[in-house]
Amino acid sequence: MTDPDLGGMDLTVVAVADSEPYVRLSAAMFDALPGHGHTVGLAVVRSPITPAPAQLRRAVADSGLAGRRVPVLTLPELRRLVRRRVPDVVMLNCTARVADALGDILPTGRRRPVVVTTLPGPALPAGEHEWLHRARADLLVLHSLREVAAFSELGEKLGVGTGVALAGLPLPAARERRRGRPHRVVFAAQDRAPGTARQRERILEALADLAESRPDLEVVVCPGERRTEAPGGDYAGLWRGLVTAGRVHDHTVLFRPGPVADQLDRARGLVTVGSPAALEALALDVPVIILGDVGEDPGATVFQDGGVFGTLDDLRALRFRAPYPAWARENHFHPPQREDWTRHLAALVHRARLGDLPARPALLDAGVHRRARRRVLADLGAAPSLLRQGPRAQWSAP
Repeated sequence: MTDPDLGGMDLTVVAVADSEPYVRLSAAMFDALPGHGHTVGLAVVRSPITPAPAQLRRAVADSGLAGRRVPVLTLPELRRLVRRRVPDVVMLNCTARVADALGDILPTGRRRPVVVTTLPGPALPAGEHEWLHRARADLLVLHSLREVAAFSELGEKLGVGTGVALAGLPLPAARERRRGRPHRVVFAAQDRAPGTARQRERILEALADLAESRPDLEVVVCPGERRTEAPGGDYAGLWRGLVTAGRVHDHTVLFRPGPVADQLDRARGLVTVGSPAALEALALDVPVIILGDVGEDPGATVFQDGGVFGTLDDLRALRFRAPYPAWARENHFHPPQREDWTRHLAALVHRARLGDLPARPALLDAGVHRRARRRVLADLGAAPSLLRQGPRAQWSAP
């Protein structure tokens, strides 16, 4: 659990998310708040990546928000919500450009709320893009000691005054895994990598080889829930092409849509090129292979020095790996007592109630960034008057 440093304060907290991972993180952050008298509200801003209702229900199913409806609101509706609630804390738990744009609807002045933002894990490598679009927040919450160190160092170089703190990821516990004979090998696909059709076909061919040589195993492809066109083509379509060409036998590999977590029950191992699903597998004591011979994926940076990289030949031979303990402690599997984000939050709320929070101007004020922010605001349904007034047209708290 996190530090019980809110000192008995009852907070009003509003979180705004724009995608399923951020909805899940917001619910987990609510659950981590010490005490029982807080008023919390979670909403999703309507955008091109708004999760479907089933995704929203799934994202909060294991949290204190289970069974509660998560409203999907337009930007004007969110603005009215913040006006009405007058929250102590606003969590902008969104993708970078949306988090930056939403800063335009928040109250300013001496009594403004504390602004918190977070990133889903893994969040390495630390990038200027994330920092500069979140610079108006008072606190950036990350989920591993390595991420905290990397973002703190980069923030100092950029001159960002935002604090950095540590929280846990909402990962499953190993005890939640059903016991029984592990008989399933799971491939967690990603949109962005590998980047070519041939690299993706090589993965499918290796999976087919494994299924042919080990009929006692169930070989599963989780294609994910794609929002954009995959650069190398979708795996189901590539598989059909391989079958037609006679390079693989149909029905040797199973395609199962939906969350990868649903397939980790009784899994013998998980293979991926860098999917966050690898963290879920490791949390369940399922060994993994991060493929290093089918192109590079920036998302695999976090697994460097973890002892979990392998090849397609390792997959064929079932040489799955558990991470080095030292790597695990630095990367999302730290002792819970290291989590300090609620202590930082308490200090910021105390300052806010004294009217002592510093102003945090946007760091992206060049013309091109103003235009980009206005495009994001327009996508979120901003009123024309706000677009004309520009990014500094904020309203004062009542």
